[in-house]
Amino acid sequence: MMGNEPVVLFLMLLVHYTVRHCLGFSQSVDSDYTFTLPAGQKDCFFQPMKKGATLEIEYQVLDGAGLDVDFSLVSPDGELLLSEERQSDGVHSVETVDGDYQFCFDNTFSRMSEKVIFFELILDQLNDEGNEQEDWKNYIMGTDLLDMKLEDILETINSVKGRLTKSGQIQTLLKAFEARDRNLQESNYDRVNFWSIFNLMVMVVVSGLQVYMLRSLFEDKRKSRL
Repeated sequence: MMGNEPVVLFLMLLVHYTVRHCLGFSQSVDSDYTFTLPAGQKDCFFQPMKKGATLEIEYQVLDGAGLDVDFSLVSPDGELLLSEERQSDGVHSVETVDGDYQFCFDNTFSRMSEKVIFFELILDQLNDEGNEQEDWKNYIMGTDLLDMKLEDILETINSVKGRLTKSGQIQTLLKAFEARDRNLQESNYDRVNFWSIFNLMVMVVVSGLQVYMLRSLFEDKRKSRL
């Protein structure tokens, strides 16, 4: 039994850390949204943030004439942090303070075309993440009995977490790119069909006129007089 105590202690610490670290995942939130912005309108969203955290916003116009939109980001103090006009996509990251951040998508410059907009929010609560690290250090007492260093496990798990988060973000962006390209291809397909039918009708009309004019040139005018 004495020989199994290090293994039992290791498993207990690993399970406890895994549960606490999984709970710590909620401190880094990755959310994405897709909405339709009607022509001539402006929509704004609000995101509460804490001091010392990071707010990252990425947006893309998936569908609509011109594939462009105006974007602005305002701090809780009412300061305009950034403003973009007629952009199809953008990525921005800011260090935050306590309060609600406002970001707006403006389509008032377009009078006829609505826009389908995708945006992703990545909220990284840095202060809470540091607290989780400190809490973990309080539970690694007696680890000198273990052959494997728990610090190495912590580093490995953090590395895997970061890579999984990055992979999820890349997959979300690829989906957005695929949706925008598909909408663009469908729009081009409709345009090609419309102009093909239009050109066909013009050719038919022109051919009919040519046949009529040729027949009129070779008509026997003497028969028409009789």
